[in-house]
Amino acid sequence: MAYDPGAIDATLAAAVGDEPLLIAELRGAFIDSARRVLATMESATGEQWAGAAFRLKGLAASFGAVRLMTLAAEAALAPVGDPTTLRRLHRAIDRF
Repeated sequence: MAYDPGAIDATLAAAVGDEPLLIAELRGAFIDSARRVLATMESATGEQWAGAAFRLKGLAASFGAVRLMTLAAEAALAPVGDPTTLRRLHRAIDRF
């Protein structure tokens, strides 16, 4: 699945119209939230891991971030604290 850098902006523009400052603010809020959930995953134990992964998936879905949504769904099934999974999630979030 290819990364589409405009997907979030298109989703936000559809929701709030042509308001570049608001779109930028909402994009920043999305990135901050995604990073917080990822930090939770990094320190998670047991079922906390899957719960955080599903929160990240829902957040990504809300913003039209399809690739991140897919990675988060895969992460929910990965072993707790899996370093490869965490690296992939970090890379995906950093691309925004």
